Order: sequence, then C-alpha cells, then structure tokens
Amino acid sequence: MGGALVRVQLVEGGRLPAYAEGIRRVYAEVFSAPPWHEEPAAAALYVERLAADAVRPGFTAALATDGDTVGGFATAWTTPDAFPSDRSYGHVAEALGPDRVRDWLCGGLEVDELAVAPEARRTGLGAALLSAATESAPDGRCWLLTSVHAGATMRFYRRAGWHQVPVPVPGKAGLVVLLGPRHPAARP
Repeated sequence: MGGALVRVQLVEGGRLPAYAEGIRRVYAEVFSAPPWHEEPAAAALYVERLAADAVRPGFTAALATDGDTVGGFATAWTTPDAFPSDRSYGHVAEALGPDRVRDWLCGGLEVDELAVAPEARRTGLGAALLSAATESAPDGRCWLLTSVHAGATMRFYRRAGWHQVPVPVPGKAGLVVLLGPRHPAARP
C-alpha cells in the first residue's frame, strides 16, 4: 500500500459494490495462495456472494483503504438461531453438538472472511480489521472457522487472543472453530 494513511472503516452493505474490484483483487491474492489454493474465479464468485451476504442480519464489513486502493477486508454477520446446514456448518454442528452450537454460536457474530493484501501484512491491518468487524459482537460472542493447515492464520488469531475449541471439525479441510477473546465460552 502506498504512502497515504491507511484507513479502516465500517462500510454498509449497499456501499460495497464501489469497492468490489479491490475486494476481488485482495481475495484472489490471499485465497489463491497456499493453503487455500482457490481458483482465481472464486474471487469473482465471492464478490457476487457479498450482495446476498450484505442483507444477512447483523452484517458487518470492515475495509482497509489507502486512497482508492483496498488493502484488506473483513466480513461478519449474526449466526441465525436455526443453525445452517450448508457449507461447513453441518460438520461444525456434528463436532460441537446441538447444545454448544446453540449456546456458543447461534446469535453470535460469525466472521466469514478476513483478508489482507500481501504487501500490507505485518502492519497491524489484520488486527484492526478484525477488531472493527467484531466490536459489535453481542456480549463478546464472536466466532469463526479456519483451517489448522493455515499456520500463519492460526498464529495471527492466537496473537489476537482467539481461542481454539479443542474439538476437530470432520472433513479433509482440517477446520477448527475459534472463539473471540471476549467470548464467554473462551474465558477460563
């Protein structure tokens, strides 16, 4: 990112299309690399999906911008009381069981994506985006899924105070549930 001051801001869902190309670029740079190995077309699909995500209850988007350049983003939304079964949710429900899903995840703020452009890493930008996206988490109840195969990602979340639920999520992806630093179930 250039010499201008990088600004982290919350952006309403209706304003996201103005940043679509920057979000697509950052997504492609981050998630086409190991350990994710997503095809470049996945970035365009993610940007398309954002329109539907933006109308979810509790949707939050944080963007890091340097002038007109997007250097990173984070998105989150409120997990519905009827826990979803699509994507990886079914595996999460199987791993945690209905009581923990209801008590820990439903009604909490789920961080869906967090991505920082490679040239903006190790600047505190990821932590600022994560903080901005989760500051409205009810009673500190925020959570996310990531892969244990993403070593740098796991280290980042640990440094940010996130706690890994010691229950593996079934499947080849090596998914784990992380609870935010203020999540009641993460407190000793």
